[in-house]
Amino acid sequence: QVQLVESGGGLVQAGGSLRLSCAASKSIFSINRMTWYRQAPGKQRDLVAGITSGGSTNYADSVKGRFTISGDTAKNTVYLQMNSLKPEDTAVYYCNAVDNWKYYWGQGTQVTVSS
Repeated sequence: QVQLVESGGGLVQAGGSLRLSCAASKSIFSINRMTWYRQAPGKQRDLVAGITSGGSTNYADSVKGRFTISGDTAKNTVYLQMNSLKPEDTAVYYCNAVDNWKYYWGQGTQVTVSS
């Protein structure tokens, strides 16, 4: 069982930055993969960025060059640094963990980017 708690969302102007945090209840080094997803109103939940226990990362094309995913094993926390935010980045952002073939989700954190 893995509990995930997201934080760091908020309201920001276009061009601004936010850093989201996802705190896990166990060592992220032992979790196979952690991923940030987002869901805008009326749309499906889409992958934003992911990181494996080995440190490999991947990003959605729409955020490449603007967002960076990273992990702090000492704090059992994965971060999503979001720069050059756009109104289309507005969504609820969810943290996901894949651990021993089971999927776990956080409660989500709202990110709103004003134009």
